Amino acid sequence: MNEQILINITPQETRVAVTEQGAVQELHVERDSSRGLVGNIYLGRVCRVLPGMQSAFVEIGLARAAFLHVADIWMAKSGGIERPIERILSEGQTLLVQVVKDPIGSKGARLSTQVSIAGRLLVYLPQDPHIGISQRIEDEAERESLRGKLHALIPEGESGGFIVRTVAESASELELKSDVDYLVMLWKQIQHAATTAPPQALLHQDLTLATRVLRDLVNSGTERIIVDSRETFQKLHDFAAKYTPQALPVLEHYQGERPLFDLFAVEDEIEKALARRVDLKSGGYVIIDQTEALTTVDVNTGGFVSGRSFDDTIFKTNLEATQAIARQLRLRNLGGIIIVDFIDMDTAEHRDAVLAEFKKSLSRDRTRVTVNGFSQLGLVEMTRKRTRESLAHVLCEACPICEGRGELKTAQTICYEILREIMRADRQFSAKEYRILASQKVIDLFLEEEANSLTALGDFIKKPISMQVETAYTQEQYDVILV
Repeated sequence: MNEQILINITPQETRVAVTEQGAVQELHVERDSSRGLVGNIYLGRVCRVLPGMQSAFVEIGLARAAFLHVADIWMAKSGGIERPIERILSEGQTLLVQVVKDPIGSKGARLSTQVSIAGRLLVYLPQDPHIGISQRIEDEAERESLRGKLHALIPEGESGGFIVRTVAESASELELKSDVDYLVMLWKQIQHAATTAPPQALLHQDLTLATRVLRDLVNSGTERIIVDSRETFQKLHDFAAKYTPQALPVLEHYQGERPLFDLFAVEDEIEKALARRVDLKSGGYVIIDQTEALTTVDVNTGGFVSGRSFDDTIFKTNLEATQAIARQLRLRNLGGIIIVDFIDMDTAEHRDAVLAEFKKSLSRDRTRVTVNGFSQLGLVEMTRKRTRESLAHVLCEACPICEGRGELKTAQTICYEILREIMRADRQFSAKEYRILASQKVIDLFLEEEANSLTALGDFIKKPISMQVETAYTQEQYDVILV
């Protein structure tokens, strides 16, 4: 795949870009002031139990209480019978919880009491004796071999289970044993800390983004890992020597004068990943709109015209869009429900070919993706697992002027609102005069096109109306002062 991983370090922020064939495929950003919480283990305190929702709110020291559903409580089932949450939890109770989803938008973190601790090769499940194998390891003989190796390595008396990660496919018994011992020891340390820690205490925090790169992203196709910080390079070198020795030969310290992300044109890709429009090489384009409920993707032909026919133009544009959309979903880390509106195709053959190409492009995604195919309305409905904020939510905030709507009321609309406000005030109060405070554009409109409207209102209420420009006001802001 010619994969390269670029790690840019500043005192406040770590940024990671994953490139394939020279094109940026993934971007990860972690700020010291707001590190991701997924994987963190806390001693939570139940602040509210909601029997009607079979859920509870649990305080773990964040601004908003976190959310715990009964399905995520490992002791909820007893003898095959699911117990209601009000019989398991009570207000004020403390319990060990793990964050499985970061706070997103207005939603608090999602919790589980089913703890899992990730290592390099294995994921440890201290409360579940199950042994699972990653679905990406498809060879059945290899799956059984790994299962047998792991059974032999689990310490006597250990009641927990493990999931074998994809990177363990060719791991030796010594490497597996090292991971088993490390994870079991870590769990014992967490349990011990829980006996002495106060409620809402953080008991275990996942690795930093730079270190998680070595644990989670490096694979046999990784050709280079380039780090632009000497201190971080040394930390990664020490971590790799102990846990991921295969990463050592490809780990490099970048010492060039030109910024690393400028050298590989990553900064430009970040800017493009924040835009609504994604241009295709053919001349077509894709529009991506992210809302709290879902993400919509609209494909358009733009200026592209194929040499053969209009149907051929549509088909080629849709085929090209499948790769662009799959890349953008990874690049922007878009999750949840995603609706893709490809250009309407008349033949089932074209639809099947586009869907097959789309699934092929999505197969390279590390995050779990489910594609349901074309709906009756001709839309492709899909989901992509969401565990952290999208790139736009990390780097941007809602516009304070339009409040995230993406559009403003026109100056004319504001003028008419002001006229109605003066009428409303005149019915309620006995002012001698009214003064309008508004933006330059609104005042200009009152002096020009809407001058007659303002004069007519003044004549109707028989009171003078003056105006004053407030340079600090946005187009939608105004005040009507009673003098």
